[in-house]
Amino acid sequence: MNPFTEKAVRTIQSIPEGHVMTYGQVAAAAGNRRGARQVVRILYSMSVSHRLPWHRIINAKGGISAPADAEEKGIRQKRLLLSEGVVFREDGTVDLERYRWFPPDASME
Repeated sequence: MNPFTEKAVRTIQSIPEGHVMTYGQVAAAAGNRRGARQVVRILYSMSVSHRLPWHRIINAKGGISAPADAEEKGIRQKRLLLSEGVVFREDGTVDLERYRWFPPDASME
């Protein structure tokens, strides 16, 4: 596993219940501020094998980014976040001021 992927996996695993991070935050914490798409790839290919809390990763606007052909995954992600106490606004976004988590050893966006 390359260093970026390893750091991204550790960062995602460290997100506490009831909190979220953005794709860009995870990428920055792993050492590549422009690596948000790599984070998507990591989540897609490694969530099961590394028991990643994939549902705690959202987009920079506080929204769930589920592809059009994966609407059920978006519904599941929202349900998982709600079960952890994350509240959604009327527009379907998460208040990043309230729920965004910053790893103690990482400089973020």
